[in-house]
Amino acid sequence: MTVPLYQAKAEFFRTLGHPVRIRVLELLQDGPLPVRDLLAAIDVEASSLSQQLAVLRRTGIVTATREGPTVVYALSTADVADLMVAARRILAELLAGQGALLAELRAEARG
Repeated sequence: MTVPLYQAKAEFFRTLGHPVRIRVLELLQDGPLPVRDLLAAIDVEASSLSQQLAVLRRTGIVTATREGPTVVYALSTADVADLMVAARRILAELLAGQGALLAELRAEARG
């Protein structure tokens, strides 16, 4: 039995629904990074980062390669980086709209 596309999309977005996972994806936009660099950039315990990386790896959003004792993570496709840019743009537009509303409310309260 196949999963409907809307359900697959919902699962995909649920996978992205964790702040550490989003931060990892943002950091990997500029290219592959070893775990130690990810850990240095994200204020979480190593075990927590490992769990979140495992989720991203299982779903195929990131890839992991071993270089000696070091594991290096990368985005599986440039489309993931594009998605992070689109999310930032959408969020900026939403917040700009809220800022305009807030300014209007403040002006009304003063007047």
